[in-house]
Amino acid sequence: MSETYKKEIAQQIIRNLLDIQLLRIIQAEPTWGYKIKKQIESEFNIKIRHGALYPALNYLEEKGFVESKQQQKDGRARKVYTITASGK
Repeated sequence: MSETYKKEIAQQIIRNLLDIQLLRIIQAEPTWGYKIKKQIESEFNIKIRHGALYPALNYLEEKGFVESKQQQKDGRARKVYTITASGK
């Protein structure tokens, strides 16, 4: 098995694990990106980049596993994610 193929498999596994964790967090309560980021960092003691988190959330929304709504909080807009029946 080539090194390139091994890296691709490892990246896919990491993406799948991230998707599962995001769904788990969102299923517990509707939440927004920054709060998810902080929860992952505190629970797993890892840093997650915005460049990894938001594309994953967008992917889950495109697939119908989560949905989002814009909410205003203290004059700031944020996108709050909730899980769908498919996401459960």
